[in-house]
Amino acid sequence: MKKLVVLTGAGISAESGIKTFRDADGLWEGHEVMEVASYDGWRNNKALVLDFYNQRRRQLHEVKPNLGHLTFAEMEKDFDVHIITQNVDNLHEQAGSSKVLHLHGELLKVRSDHHRFEVLDWTTDLQIGDTDSNGIQLRPHIVWFGEAVPALEEAVSIVESADYVAVVGTSLQVYPAAGLMHYAKRHVPVFYIDPKPATIYDLQNPLEVIPMTASEGVPLLKQKLKDE
Repeated sequence: MKKLVVLTGAGISAESGIKTFRDADGLWEGHEVMEVASYDGWRNNKALVLDFYNQRRRQLHEVKPNLGHLTFAEMEKDFDVHIITQNVDNLHEQAGSSKVLHLHGELLKVRSDHHRFEVLDWTTDLQIGDTDSNGIQLRPHIVWFGEAVPALEEAVSIVESADYVAVVGTSLQVYPAAGLMHYAKRHVPVFYIDPKPATIYDLQNPLEVIPMTASEGVPLLKQKLKDE
């Protein structure tokens, strides 16, 4: 089976009703991003940060995967599909994708504030007083601004062995995730699906831009790859 590596961003989840990372005014659900997505924000106001992610987690229970997610899951019949996502939702998993790597953490997991390898599944609200096995407060299992991206090395390795790369629903503004496609071997085709595609600079690979939503563009990609 040929290996299809898919890099997804907020756009694919937006179609399911999940708000994209930040609005045009730089706010995220009415908050300054650094208040709810940095360790300083967490240190300054744990209650605010917990409430913010509790609301996101509740919202996740109300949404469903869209045709973009579902089509990538279906493509596992014909391709070795690896999803690398910037999204913290589980819509790829809900759709049935079996190989999903989350670069920026997961809403349905929490971790110890002091021991980052102590990670727990968590589907309900997280409160002050919820602690790890050593009595340390639990925090959202989210990679905040200024924090390392632990999955990055694995993501690079996956992209390096791709036969095809698809980039879906991302403005290519968030690094290091936005640079991952550049690790593909030079002959590997890259498909960029986004209704408002950004300009991609310095890419030496064959590039095809598909200016559509994920629900429109991913089924088209599926047909293109099957016809090859």
